Amino acid sequence: MTEERTTPLRQRMIEDMRIRGMGEKAQQAHIRAIKDFAAFLGHSPDTATREELRAYQLHMTDTGVTPSTFNVRIVALRFFFGMTCGREDMKRFMQFRTEPRKLPVVFSVEEVSDILMAAPGPGLKYRAALSISYGAGLRAAEVCNLKIGDIDSDRMLIHVEQGKGRKDRKMMLSPGLLNLLRDWWREARPEGWLFPGKPKINPISPRQLNRAFTSARHMAGISKPATLHTLRHSFATHLLEANTDVRVIQVLLGHAKLTTTAQYTHVATKTIRDVVSPYEMLAKLQDQTVKRSLE
Repeated sequence: MTEERTTPLRQRMIEDMRIRGMGEKAQQAHIRAIKDFAAFLGHSPDTATREELRAYQLHMTDTGVTPSTFNVRIVALRFFFGMTCGREDMKRFMQFRTEPRKLPVVFSVEEVSDILMAAPGPGLKYRAALSISYGAGLRAAEVCNLKIGDIDSDRMLIHVEQGKGRKDRKMMLSPGLLNLLRDWWREARPEGWLFPGKPKINPISPRQLNRAFTSARHMAGISKPATLHTLRHSFATHLLEANTDVRVIQVLLGHAKLTTTAQYTHVATKTIRDVVSPYEMLAKLQDQTVKRSLE
């Protein structure tokens, strides 16, 4: 397997991303996007013209690139031309695509219970990991990267280190979840990582956790088009249905914008169902009108 050569242009872009404090995954996504653009051009991307940039966007549209992938590439191109090439003017010739807003799939509390009870064994490893995903609303990578020391049983908190956006945050630790984690610790005696992989020097991977979730969902007989992230969606929705302030949920989820958290108001069916329609007031007035007409 040959090692890919790093050109001076790519190296400069990598340095620019490091200066910005961009995460490794974001850096990789940016590099992939610029590679795709360069392959389309057939020459160095820093010499691209506005017409070539326009042609590339038409090419992505014509070849059925999804709006999310399209926008990810545009973000990378804006960074590349603005930061690495010093060609801010090129940003004027890039457009984002509107992505259809789909409501997140959400489990009922009963479905979550069935999934957790069906978590594959042997042992409590995956049941405990999936329980944290729901019980604290953590992303897959956040669950996998938990260490023993992140569980603060004295203050009943979970410390999430370097979550999405490279931000630390605190999550509540429920007594029931703490009991399950203690059972898991007594069973496996993990050291370092809360959920070690193979070899134990590494944590389990998000891929392994996703497989465990898929297996549990099938075993529970749940056919919803759900992913592991659905447990996080369900955590937020169930909190909202329990009348938790949406701003508190925003902090717990680590969302930068309240509008991102507000999407759960559209799927919090119990909250929606309990809202009294103004038609009820109208109906009362109509009844009073009928009574007056009969008098």
